Amino acid sequence: IKQLRRINVRITDKPKINVQNIVASGSIKIMLNLNLLALDLENTEYEPEQFPGLVYKLMNPTATFLLFSNGKLVCTGTKTRQQLDESMTQLIKNIKEATKRIADK
Repeated sequence: IKQLRRINVRITDKPKINVQNIVASGSIKIMLNLNLLALDLENTEYEPEQFPGLVYKLMNPTATFLLFSNGKLVCTGTKTRQQLDESMTQLIKNIKEATKRIADK
């Protein structure tokens, strides 16, 4: 707001700000076999010819992840830090379970 006022843009009211979407990036620091995860996990889209990441949609809590083979990720769709933390916890749990199922085959 201060920057806008400096260039003579008039601000009459204090804007109301609502968080609609949090986008977070990070790494789970393990290599991921995206082909096998795409086959094992539900709600995934993986077309490596078009995009190098696996799209994984969590239903509860609601979040969408882009997972990359080097373990890096992007999370979108959460509205609070708590939802983000819960989504990350569920993601790690689901990846561990999928990795175990894949190894047991």
